[in-house]
Amino acid sequence: MCGILAVLGCIENSQAKRSRIIELSRRLQHRGPDWSGLHCHENCYLAHQRLAIVDPTSGDQPLYNEDKTVVVTVNGEIYNHKELKKKLSSHRFRTGSDCEVIAHLYDEHGEDFIDMLDGMFSFVLLDTRDKSFIAARDAIGITSLYMGWGLDGSIWFASEMKALSDDCERFISFPPGHLYSSKQGGLRRWYNPPWFSEDIPSAPYNPLVLREAFEKAVVKRLMADVPFGVLLSGGLDSSLVAAVANRYLAEHEAARQWGSQLHTFSVGLEGSPDLKAAREVADYIGTRHHEFHFTVQEGIDALEEVIYHIETYDVTTIRASTPMFLMSRKIKSLGVKMVLSGEGADEIFGGYLYFHKAPNKEEFHQETCRKIKALHLYDCLRANKSTSAWGVEARVPFLDKEFINIAMSIDPEWKMIRTDIGRIEKWVLRNAFDDDQKPYLPKHILYRQKEQFSDGVGYSWIDGLKEHANKQVTDAMLMNASFIYPENTPTTKEAYLYRTIFEKLFPKNAARSTVPGGPSVACSTAKAVEWDASWSKNLDPSGRAALGVHEAAYEEAKVAKPINGAH
Repeated sequence: MCGILAVLGCIENSQAKRSRIIELSRRLQHRGPDWSGLHCHENCYLAHQRLAIVDPTSGDQPLYNEDKTVVVTVNGEIYNHKELKKKLSSHRFRTGSDCEVIAHLYDEHGEDFIDMLDGMFSFVLLDTRDKSFIAARDAIGITSLYMGWGLDGSIWFASEMKALSDDCERFISFPPGHLYSSKQGGLRRWYNPPWFSEDIPSAPYNPLVLREAFEKAVVKRLMADVPFGVLLSGGLDSSLVAAVANRYLAEHEAARQWGSQLHTFSVGLEGSPDLKAAREVADYIGTRHHEFHFTVQEGIDALEEVIYHIETYDVTTIRASTPMFLMSRKIKSLGVKMVLSGEGADEIFGGYLYFHKAPNKEEFHQETCRKIKALHLYDCLRANKSTSAWGVEARVPFLDKEFINIAMSIDPEWKMIRTDIGRIEKWVLRNAFDDDQKPYLPKHILYRQKEQFSDGVGYSWIDGLKEHANKQVTDAMLMNASFIYPENTPTTKEAYLYRTIFEKLFPKNAARSTVPGGPSVACSTAKAVEWDASWSKNLDPSGRAALGVHEAAYEEAKVAKPINGAH
């Protein structure tokens, strides 16, 4: 991941202003430690902190069209850049960067080219010919982006809140799948897939189509000129990513970047469920595996730094971000700059344990749509910022646009959890990779029960956080929380502690408003309670709150039919 900062329409155009932009851009240097760039055109500034993944030698930013009248600063990866370049054969490219196509596509198509991009991205583009500009964020919000307004009438864009929060009177999280146009004066949604309206799809389930779409999504994300690996928790999602990537690299020697084996990484407390499962998967598929341990105290000591980087006070996100943050530092120390990760599958396929309680396919599907739309506030934010804190880029194959369209077109009846006929959560995905002839994973891994990431790294991690919060936050403090924090009032001591740290780091009203609100309920959603009122008895967002839906039924469900038995 790179870091971008754009300030457009300042009143002041001086050396002091330029120095201030450079100072603020340096707050994003952790995202892009390889190079810094700044373009100034009159009262507009585009700054960039580069993490070099593709074309490390010539791809420094900002990037330009042929005559440098179009300037663009980009955070992201454009996976179909080679195909797009072929369609832009009349244009002259200065670099081998995958992101340069954005400047030329704008020259060719104006503002209506965003949906042509296949990738994850946030960018700001300035057309110096008329001083117009556009800003856009990828379909799901895999990359982070904020938008702010200064008292002098300037408009700001930054990869992280910390680069604009001090200088903007108001700022927001830039909505995913949207474009801001200075010509049209506002935001509009460019991403309009069939599933977005939440109408109930009716396409039949074809396991081979689903499998091939996912394999394609993984392979395109192996585009890199630097060492890379896979984050492997041992759960279904990350294990499938690792298995598909490893199989492809074994067959395509030219795609390897770091020795003869794919490298995988896992993190946890000593003896945690994830470490054991990840080691088993790594041994089975044959990766070079790296296992990192942390202690509860090390995690607690990192909390303030974690909240500074991920810019949220959401309890579940902080719990899961801390081990990922610690692991990313270790990964960086090995010289790795890019990792594949398994975010998104639970939202697309209804993998969270409360989906067992979905009353019908209509509500099941609508809840998956809602979860995907909110990913940029939770799992995408965690994956992006926890890794970017140490100059590591995370790529997420499950959030590939084409794969989502295929997966979300399946009649949700197939996704419903039916233990009576052997269908557990995410059965359609498990079944698609249940190949007896050439197995991707062992059966018991393929059908391993869902763990929240923060649970899987070791159950005592959450218990340790709660114990620490109980020592830091008194009963009186929590009782008066609604007076101290009237907006998004914390309801537990742990939530109160995180909110206190966040407010110290980001004290403005606008900052707290970028975090989603509402009281914590099981699995962080009121839908669980709506489907089964008994869930309201456990306010902890940990996956352990849901164990009652499983166990005996789960064991029974492991007899799920293999792929050649699907219809």
